[in-house]
Amino acid sequence: MLTHLLSGDFPRSRVLSGVLLLILLYLATAPFLFPGARALNVAATVCVFVVLVASFDLLLGYCGVVSFAHAMFYGIGAYGVAIAMHRLGPTWGAMALGALAGIALAVLLSFLIALISLRVRAIFYTMMTLAFGAAFGALVLRLSDLTGGDDGRSFRLPEVLMPAFRPFEGDVFGVTVNGKVFVYYLVFAVSLVLFLFMLRVVNSRFGRVLQAIRENDFRAEAIGYRTLHYRIAINCLAAAMAACAGVLMALWLRYVGPQTTVGFNVMLNILLMAVIGGLGTVYGAVVGVTLYVLAENYLQSLLGGVSEGAQGLPLLPALFHPDRWMLWLGLVFVLAVYFFPSGIVGRLRSARGRPA
Repeated sequence: MLTHLLSGDFPRSRVLSGVLLLILLYLATAPFLFPGARALNVAATVCVFVVLVASFDLLLGYCGVVSFAHAMFYGIGAYGVAIAMHRLGPTWGAMALGALAGIALAVLLSFLIALISLRVRAIFYTMMTLAFGAAFGALVLRLSDLTGGDDGRSFRLPEVLMPAFRPFEGDVFGVTVNGKVFVYYLVFAVSLVLFLFMLRVVNSRFGRVLQAIRENDFRAEAIGYRTLHYRIAINCLAAAMAACAGVLMALWLRYVGPQTTVGFNVMLNILLMAVIGGLGTVYGAVVGVTLYVLAENYLQSLLGGVSEGAQGLPLLPALFHPDRWMLWLGLVFVLAVYFFPSGIVGRLRSARGRPA
């Protein structure tokens, strides 16, 4: 059963297996072990970004395609469900219609972009995807009647998914179960299913061909594979997964805005998480996202405690001031890339295969 779920692709490292198991248990029990609003938001963000970063890894890690339009598809999924819920009301039908429309539009645009852009090579393709992403961001701001412009768009969910909904009179394991908890487990369950689906894809014959194209596309073409068709297919699949991640994030936040979806900072975060975790592994998305999101949310608090404890010492209070958290996060990233050039997962797997 476990072999079927993991598609035969086991972590191949005891340390990695333990880390992944801890992350899974953390996400599965977060509403009860960490019931605070901030802690629950961190767990939900991890779930969504695991799907988003893993879908980006399908392109870069398994096919060698560097795309800067990935955040655009994430935004399309988020705006699709937000606009539908805002215009049609907080119904399950509107939610399904918006999600399907967003995913379908993301796949269509991905197909057109890939059809046009994948005929060029390397940096030229990357720059074209960057241009498409920037154009979509500008379009979101221009269509303010539809998207809400700079202010974004807020919306309501069906009653059972709203925080005010209480299915039980008392607490469950000391925690008040409400609609927000239901939304969290919806996000968690869908994210887990999508992750396992992507794991299955990369371990299929299709995934093996993608890796052959990454290693040597001319040789793959020479032995009979139509590499352009495979690249277009994986672009469409990755766009669909990114749009699903956007839908989940919109449902969790009940809000969508340009800075949280289509901003260039979102694309940079995706790239950082993928590199830190390890490209071409899928499991790297889980590790990279968890480390990055936890650092982003709790590094400031940690630095604040260190700064207070170092009062009276020269330079240290200023050096560890919470406002400098980006400096320390950047330093952690540089060290991670230096000591783990193949990512954390790649390093753990290589250490596992090394003779004692």
